[in-house]
Amino acid sequence: MNRFLQHRTRQTRTTGRREKRRGAVAVEFAIVAPVLLAVVLGMMELTKMIEAQNLLEIAAREGARFATMDHEGMLQPGQTANEKLADDVKNYLASTGIPREEIIVEIVDHDSPGATFNLDDPANNLKLFDVNVKVEYSAVRYSKINLQANYTLNGSVTFRNGIATVGE
Repeated sequence: MNRFLQHRTRQTRTTGRREKRRGAVAVEFAIVAPVLLAVVLGMMELTKMIEAQNLLEIAAREGARFATMDHEGMLQPGQTANEKLADDVKNYLASTGIPREEIIVEIVDHDSPGATFNLDDPANNLKLFDVNVKVEYSAVRYSKINLQANYTLNGSVTFRNGIATVGE
């Protein structure tokens, strides 16, 4: 056989193998792609949940910091400090995309978790209180698929009720 024919035969054998391999790659991709897609979407959902949890923690902390401020001039007529705190927390979270109507803000006595804590009551001065901020995970997730079990995300902080004053 001359050189040209040997080269041509070898090239045909290699090309034939490549054609068969191309089909195998397509099958492998068809098997791996759904798994890869599920992992990526799962990571996106997990990231969204962690972000929402972090936002709830920040909102609870910032709301509780309000309680340590002098409320004079900050409250609307007839508004209590508890209402102002809850409203500020909801406004903050709504600005991040969490639906305002889904947000639950609780201000409770640290020593009696079932009792509401009144920030305006002078008898509560220097007592500990908790700010709990809750939202259902279904309100913040990317996918709108209905899950059988829904989870509540909760941000909480404990603060001491007392207004910081600056001496002159």
